[in-house]
Amino acid sequence: MSSSPHPEETQIPAEFALLAFDMEKYSQIPEAKMESTRSDVDDIVANVLADCGLPDPQELTHAYKDGGDGAILLFPPDALARIIDPLLGRLSAALGRYDQQRLASSPLVRLRIAVHAGPVTGPELRSGNALVDVSRLLDSQAVRQALKSAADTGGFLAGVLSETAYQRCVHGGYTPQLTPQHFLRATAQVSNKPDYQALCRLHVPGMPGAALAPYLSDEPDPGAPPASSPQPGPSGPSPAPAPAAPSGGIQFHAPLYGATVGEHIGQVRNTYPHR
Repeated sequence: MSSSPHPEETQIPAEFALLAFDMEKYSQIPEAKMESTRSDVDDIVANVLADCGLPDPQELTHAYKDGGDGAILLFPPDALARIIDPLLGRLSAALGRYDQQRLASSPLVRLRIAVHAGPVTGPELRSGNALVDVSRLLDSQAVRQALKSAADTGGFLAGVLSETAYQRCVHGGYTPQLTPQHFLRATAQVSNKPDYQALCRLHVPGMPGAALAPYLSDEPDPGAPPASSPQPGPSGPSPAPAPAAPSGGIQFHAPLYGATVGEHIGQVRNTYPHR
């Protein structure tokens, strides 16, 4: 007796490496300069991708999701380590060169970057928790506060890694120029998503991870018991654990029917080969 095929919905979709970026204070740029500034950013990102041996997702089907003030890029899973190291450091350096060359009347450009890995679904790759999670990481208070630390030290980029990306790549030893000391453990939260909380790792090129701590607000560690619910001990309730360092989370609304980045609808393209 032959077994019946599994329903399509029970099959795990293909996994991707995800890189999302967002321009700081894009809405404050004069409208007449928005397009040229965004084009400059796209050129910088494309050049750095090429320098890192990565494809330009804008040239491939379903690999690029544009959101106006940013985008989400999809890569094959084996590209995950390279979009952390060397990409973050080289992109930071490229933004620094751009700042030195821009006209005084041109807008300042700083970027938040989020890196994650996970399955993406649908024929046009517009749905899935991985897209939701990377967008929330990008919108988190933690990476926004990390970007403030970059600005105060003359930098132009702050990155946030999901715990998945960190454990696979940094902890796994696949990022030769970046070690755990270059990252700060934090909690990603989003102000209008009270139920969202995820462990993440923050990185600002040129800074040790510990230097970011003073910029982060105190927020609870994922999984820690709430302060209002102390655990009983031998001689009465024991004090609740102290809050751990920080937090933060761009938001996507799943299912993503044309994905939302910064409340703009964009399209997706994909570097992962179709089968």
